[in-house]
Amino acid sequence: MGARHDNSLFKSYLKKEGLLDEVFDNTGEAKAIYQELFRLYGAHSISDYVHLNNKAKNSFFNQGITFQVYGENEAKEKIFPFDLFPRIIDSSEWEIIESGSIQRSKALNLFLWDIYHEKRIIKDNVVPLDLLSSSSNYLHQMMGVDPPNGIYNHISGIDIVKHSDGNYYVLEDNIRCPSGVSYVVCNRTALKRALFGVFNHYQAHTVTDYAENLLDILESVKPKGVDNPTCVVITPGMFNSAYYEHSYLAKAMGVELVEGQDLFVENDFVYMKTINGPERVDVIYRRIDDLFIDPLEFKPDSALGVPGLFAAYRKGNVCLANAPGTGVADDKAIYTYMPQIIKYYLNEEPILNNVQTYHCSRPDELNFVLENIDKLVIKPVDEAGGYGISIGNQLTKSEIKAVQNQIKENPRKYVAQPILSLSVHPTYIDKKESFEQRHIDLRTFTLLGKDKEFVLKGGLTRVALKEGNLVVNSSQGGGSKDTWVLKK
Repeated sequence: MGARHDNSLFKSYLKKEGLLDEVFDNTGEAKAIYQELFRLYGAHSISDYVHLNNKAKNSFFNQGITFQVYGENEAKEKIFPFDLFPRIIDSSEWEIIESGSIQRSKALNLFLWDIYHEKRIIKDNVVPLDLLSSSSNYLHQMMGVDPPNGIYNHISGIDIVKHSDGNYYVLEDNIRCPSGVSYVVCNRTALKRALFGVFNHYQAHTVTDYAENLLDILESVKPKGVDNPTCVVITPGMFNSAYYEHSYLAKAMGVELVEGQDLFVENDFVYMKTINGPERVDVIYRRIDDLFIDPLEFKPDSALGVPGLFAAYRKGNVCLANAPGTGVADDKAIYTYMPQIIKYYLNEEPILNNVQTYHCSRPDELNFVLENIDKLVIKPVDEAGGYGISIGNQLTKSEIKAVQNQIKENPRKYVAQPILSLSVHPTYIDKKESFEQRHIDLRTFTLLGKDKEFVLKGGLTRVALKEGNLVVNSSQGGGSKDTWVLKK
């Protein structure tokens, strides 16, 4: 396989037919953008690499970079799996990804404003009313509420895959509460610590500017009449699966990390308890789900939220990022209408195309899905983290029958997509002490503020660590890579 034979790290690397390998071309040669990296990594033996890999893992452990996986009987805390061999994206490809991510975020923001106000897109028969009324994340409490500066999705995470045809496609939108950005920064830190000399051979954009841009965005959406806003991050607490990220972002922005019990509302303004007395809070980056933010408005038994918070928000005295009710845009049934949503609000063609998606609430598409489950990926419209997904060609006949029955019981709850051939990337497999092909995707992080926008030049490349697996989520055993976006 050409260049591989001279490189001990990759001598056992097998390139399978029919898969788009992002590092090696069809002749087995490293692609031009990777050749220098390939040469530099080739200077290390497997034993060297094992040592460096352990060094990176220790870096994660010492920083407390963990996440919770919830099993049937217990919750386990794990170090986030990290692969030291980075993914590289050149500037021309990144321009497509970045502009496509901004386009989707802007269109979704306009969609959210519309469906909570005039509902023009419904009246014009572009999106059916029943999709909204049947979505569990559509909050009637948000009807007519004007979020500060008209921004709903201050932070958007868009999951993108590269198909075997060489094009990028959007797999899904994450607007409710996209997570994972702390791992982007920590991946870069760990890689530079382990292989600083390698990183210096490339001119890659920084990813450590995310926190300052996030703070800038949050301060731009301050309530009217506020000059120097006080921003906080609110967390459900240390037992939440993404608590590391909550604490990391608060520290990196230089703002307080609070829980519901640290805040109170008086005369429709929000205050933080401090040793110097109450301090008014103007912007809250919330990492608590909608129904838990205010027991007076939503779940009365919620101990995580702040009584009266929603009333303060409704009056424009505090900004919540992201806005309550944005989860309706995460609905995978809404996703099927994204090309029309972009065209309707922006009068533009999508820069990044959707994956072909069938929604089982449409009778003709339901029949097609039921008859072709073995060729499709079945997804619940309202789950995240890779939960509830069925990959048809991995199911037994009895499992296919069970999935068919699930869909028939509640067609609105399911969408189906073709089994995509996600691109693959060389990934170090600990147990085998060798590199193997593994499927990857990319989550971009887009920020929208008042007359401001920002896309983190890197994003989170997630890796399905199990051979042949197409589900990359950490909760399903996935890991991640550092992502280098090259400067022009």
